[in-house]
Parts: sequence; structure tokens; C-alpha cells
Amino acid sequence: MQVFTTPKLKHVEITSDFWKRYRELVVKEVLPYQWQVMNDEADIAIAEDPQNNGQDKNSHAVANLKIAAGKMKGHHYGFPFQDTDVYKWLEAAAYSFSYHSNKDLKKITDELVDLIAEAQDDDGYLSTYFQIDAPERKFKRLQQSHELYTMGHYIEAGVAYYQETGNQKALDIATRMADCIDRNFGLDDGKISGYDGHPEIELALARLYEVTHTKKYLELAHYFLNQRGQDPAFFEKQIKADGETPDRDLIPGIRAFKREYYLAAQPIKDQKVPHGHAVRVVYLCTGMAYVARYTHDQTLLDACDRFWNDLVKRQMYVTGNIGQTTTGEAVTYDYDLPNDTDYGETCASVGMSFFARQMLSIRAKGEYADVLEKELFNGALSGMALDGKHFFYVNPLEADPAASKGNPGKSHVLTHRADWFGCACCPANLARLITSVDQYLYTVTEDNTILSHQFISNDAQFDDGIEINQSNGFPWNGDIHYEIKNPNGQTFKLGLRIPSWSADFGLEVNSKTATQPVKDGFIYFDITDKSTTIDLSLDMRVKFMRANNRASADFGKVAVQRGPIVYAAEQADNPAPLWTYEVDTKTKPSSAYEDKLLNGVEVVKVNANQVQLDSDDGPLYTEESDQSTQSTELTLVPYYAWANRENGQMRVWLNK
Repeated sequence: MQVFTTPKLKHVEITSDFWKRYRELVVKEVLPYQWQVMNDEADIAIAEDPQNNGQDKNSHAVANLKIAAGKMKGHHYGFPFQDTDVYKWLEAAAYSFSYHSNKDLKKITDELVDLIAEAQDDDGYLSTYFQIDAPERKFKRLQQSHELYTMGHYIEAGVAYYQETGNQKALDIATRMADCIDRNFGLDDGKISGYDGHPEIELALARLYEVTHTKKYLELAHYFLNQRGQDPAFFEKQIKADGETPDRDLIPGIRAFKREYYLAAQPIKDQKVPHGHAVRVVYLCTGMAYVARYTHDQTLLDACDRFWNDLVKRQMYVTGNIGQTTTGEAVTYDYDLPNDTDYGETCASVGMSFFARQMLSIRAKGEYADVLEKELFNGALSGMALDGKHFFYVNPLEADPAASKGNPGKSHVLTHRADWFGCACCPANLARLITSVDQYLYTVTEDNTILSHQFISNDAQFDDGIEINQSNGFPWNGDIHYEIKNPNGQTFKLGLRIPSWSADFGLEVNSKTATQPVKDGFIYFDITDKSTTIDLSLDMRVKFMRANNRASADFGKVAVQRGPIVYAAEQADNPAPLWTYEVDTKTKPSSAYEDKLLNGVEVVKVNANQVQLDSDDGPLYTEESDQSTQSTELTLVPYYAWANRENGQMRVWLNK
């Protein structure tokens, strides 16, 4: 009988040209730019904030910490969760040290950790709004306060910074926070039997448990998940005790949302489908999957499955975006997928990546990796411009500058990326995903299998001298080459994903044609030799995609996809209006790589007819008759790269 061993992953070096450019961009442009913004040193404009929250151009996020630390005088500025901009930035910087040594940045981050330590209260509490302006209201209005959310984001950053740099102070801040929360929350007498209105602490505590092996942190995360919704009136009771007049609200208008918005109307075990704020949904799902993996809580895992199936099969855009409405940045109902009012917050796509990664750690199912790939190359990546200094909060699938300007219901849809946002959760969230993308390529399962599920070129080192080298020209080329070095002749199992978009594939093992059955989206190999090569050829044909015909917004339309990349038509390449094009799906599209365009992209061209535009002074309605058309060619570029040139119309779903 073969005895399989699974060496632990030690280090992954990204060699992909595509992702190396983005990761270096974060180091050279994104992190310095965001640091300037958070220190109020950048000349920015945030007047076009889709949130319309009235903030001016200041962030004040670092200044809030300085005030809490006694280094400055003044009042808190910004949202109650303003601290999290700094924490996510710190986490992104921490990951960057694994591939780009930077003494100047390291000095800044070490000093930032020192500042955070000074801002932290003696009992471990840290949320600068309450420390500076409302110490008597700590933990008194959890529906709105984001206190546990804020501390959760520091815990994530502290864990990452400790792991990447060995800075013990960063981890000590996190454990003091968790200890403070543990002393204040629970079902014991004198403790608060509640939870935060915005999930995050649950997944953060699971991460802290992973690095400290302190069981009470996992138990606390488990408590927060199990307690959610047990007393549906918990938030209202707190608000009544804290003061019900509107001036007591921490975020104007947020009290008006129903309990479902906070995923608190029922216990998790009774929640059939996800409701409410999209980022809250995916952060909660990530926490559930994380904790279920360590506690084997079947109730939480069942909830993960229910939420996953509803999100992915009924509420996810073809680009991976979730959250259809600007009202509450929320998910709505099954098959409601409007393109021109889509919200699709960048943070929600980042959070969906977190959720997919955790589900992969529970089960080896290709669909989880498919969604992760969809987010990495489409939904999340579209949140940042190619220059690293402009960002999307909202990611629509159809945009028109005239509509955004003229229709208040579409004013949240920007047709060019903004400098910054008053609610600036997205830029640093995307940065931390990009700098940590090396952690998303392999999953080591409990049944002793290494899964290689993302086609991002890399050199991976495992225990026992095992190395896996993957090289390719992905996402533009589908030829994937693996070299597996196994100097000690270990026996282990390797699983390679076959993407759902590549039903046809070619396979060679040690330069010989091979066949292998696909099981839940993976093919498997028993590795015993000291050296093995595997060549996987994926189907990179351009495909016309249709939506489930229950999705009325996309009925009679097609989207274009090549490999993992979803494409969009832009006015920069095609004379407007884009709604006058009818795509010929019977004629084979063409594609070619253009290295001078948008930092190098595969451009797709499809045959189309363009309907002649009616006269501007003609009747608004007229009897149906054949309209004059002319044959033309529609040029499409990757969705993630739209809005990096001239301001104009964009469409993903095209008339058939």
C-alpha cells in the first residue's frame, strides 16, 4: 500500500509577468500613494465618491491614531472604521516584503506598529473614534460602531506583519485586542451577549488562532458566529439604551436597514440564503468556512454551502462581482442582475476570493477555484487603474457618462476611476489581495494532496526538498508546464484543476500523451519519481457566453470570454452608442495580443451589425420596420482594463 505524505508549503515566488507587474506596481506606486493619502499629504479629489458621504479630500486616518496616542490634539475625523484603511495598508505592505525588500517602507511600517501600540488602551481596546470622542460609548452601539470589525482588521494585519517580519510587538497588539474582546463578550454574567454589525472579527480570530494556537481565540470566533441572530432584537435594545435620537447614530441612515442587512434576523443555521450588505455577507461566509474547518461544525459548513450556491449560481455577475444595488451596497434576489445599476463593490469581490480560498481548504472542488480565478482576473482587479493611483468602488457591467451624470439612480456608476473615496475600504483591500496572491495558488488538503489550482507562473518550495515549478503565458496563453522535483523520492498526490471554461484539454506526462479522469474539477497524479514533467493545454478559444434565461437583464444578449478573462466593448475602440451593435455569434471571433495596448492585452474582435441611429428630431415612437444596418467589427478588451483611456461608454453584455 502506498503511504502518501504531504509536505508543507514553505515559499512561493511569483514568476508570472502579468502578476509581477501588478505586485511591483503595488510596491512602487500603490503603497506610497495610499500612505500619502492617509497622512493627508496627497493632492486628491474625492468629490465623485459614489457614496456621496460628504467627506472632503482628507483621510486623517493616521492622524486619528496620533491623537489616540497623545501625539496630537484634536477630534476624530471620518467614519468610525477609519482606522481600517491604515490596517489593510499595513497588511498589504507586510505581504510585499516577501517578494520585495524595501528598507524605507520597512522603517515606515515598523514606526506605524509602534504608533498603533501607543494608541492602544491598556486593556487592549483600540478604536480611535471611541477613544478620542466617545469613550463612554464603547461597545454600546454595535450595530453601527464597527469596533470589532476595526479590531479584526488590525488582528489580520498584526498576524501578517508578524509572519512576514517577525515583529513580536505587532502580534502582541493583536493578542491584547483579542483578550480585551474575550473579556467583554460571551454568555457569562457581565459580558455582552452580542456581536458586531459588520462581520470580520470571526475570520480575524481564526487567523490569530492559526499563528498562536490559543484555543480561546477560535472559541471566541465560534461564539460570535453561533450568537449572531440568537436575539434578533439585540441591536435595537442597544440603541434604545444608548439613545434613540438621530444625533446618536454613528453613521447617518444606517439604522433604517432591516435586520437581514446585518445578517442578524435569524441564527445562521436558519438563514436559507444571504441577504443584506454584500461585503458583510462574504466576510461572514469566510469566517464560517474558517471556523468550520477547525471545529468541524457541520451547521456552519451547511450554511457555507447554502450561501455559496445562492451567490454563485443565482446572484453573481459573469465578472464575479456581487451586490446588485446601491441601496445598502447589498445583494437583492435570485437572477436580479442589472448591468447599468450594478454595484459590484471591489471589496465584495476581494471578500469572495477569501471565501473561495477557505472553501478550497475544506473540499477539493474545482468550482471554488474557478470563482477565485474569476475574481482575481476580473471582478477584483477592475477596482484599480493601471497606474495604481485611481480606483473603482463600484464595478458596473454597463456604463455611460451621460447616464451617470443625468440619472440620479446611476450616479454611483463612475466611468473613470477616482483618486480616492471618503469611505476608502476598497483600495487597500485590493492591495492586500494582490501582494498576497502567492498564498492563493496552492491548497494542501487534509487527505494529503497538494492542489495546484491557479495558473499563475511560480516556483513553489515545500518541505523535504520538493519543488513545483509552473511556467506559462497565462492568461493569454493556455499552455501550462509543470516541473516537479522530488529529490528524496517522497510519495505524494498532486491535483491540477481543469477550469470549467476548458472542457477540452490536452495532457502530457514526461512528454508522453496521457489521459486522466476529471473528478470535481481536478485531475490527480501519484508523484513518486524524483523528477516529473506535466504539460496541460487548455482551451483558449473565444467563447460567447449566455446567462441563465431567468436573468431578464441579459436575455437575448451575449458576453465574450477567452480563458478566464471576460471582455468589454469600450467607446474608445468602437463608435458610440454601443447599444446599436448586434453581435454575429455564428462567425468565429479573432484575437491577437497587442503588447502596446493597456500594458499588453489580448484583444478580441467579433463581427457585428450596427443599426443606424434614428434622427434626433424624429418621432420618439414609430411603427416597427426594418432598420438600416451596416456590417462592422466590434473590438473588445479585458473588462479589468476598461476606463484606462478616454471617458466613454462600456458594455459587457452585447445584443445578439
